[in-house]
Amino acid sequence: MTRVRVAGFSLSLDGFGAGPEQSLADPLGKRGKELHQWAFGTRNFQAMFGKEGGSTGVDNDYATRSMSGFGAFILGRNMFGPIRGDWPDDSWKGWWGDNPPYHAPTFILTHHARDPIVMEGGTTFHFITEGIEAALEKAKAAAGQQDVKIGGGVSTVRQYLHAGLVDELHFAIAPVVLGRGEAMFWNIDLPGLGFRVTERAATEFATHIVLGKGAG
Repeated sequence: MTRVRVAGFSLSLDGFGAGPEQSLADPLGKRGKELHQWAFGTRNFQAMFGKEGGSTGVDNDYATRSMSGFGAFILGRNMFGPIRGDWPDDSWKGWWGDNPPYHAPTFILTHHARDPIVMEGGTTFHFITEGIEAALEKAKAAAGQQDVKIGGGVSTVRQYLHAGLVDELHFAIAPVVLGRGEAMFWNIDLPGLGFRVTERAATEFATHIVLGKGAG
């Protein structure tokens, strides 16, 4: 059965999933890269971009799991790029170059329609204007027997949590305090939504917490 998962989502100690002032120069917001140090050096991350080497161990295990077993992805528009409002043209095709790391149908939540973009490596970006439920319905149809990943950003994850549509969460909590940015947990009652901690592991760069529904 297809599950809806958030995986490999980096947070600061004070609960921010991105820094403020996202821009072309700072796609993760100011200081946002500090949240992702646990992933950048792993063998999985290096392989995603065609490079060799990288660390193995706990961080790599979670990084690998965060991109495995998914038949479709859902991203908020801010995860796709810094452009706001109407699309000025078709030149922007995401942050990742010609071969994005998804290799599966990827659904972008937006208020502004755009034709699908077929990329190298099996990724096709579909732009969904009908809301989060419509995007999830299309993603589940595309995923087949595999899972659907809610890839972010913070606002997108929060919307799916509020709607009760997420089955599992994996947060990588970095030893970083941002002070401001995009807050994940404001007005989110994870126990009330049925989540319990099912797994935990700590490394130099992150504390990995997995939450599932109905677990003690």
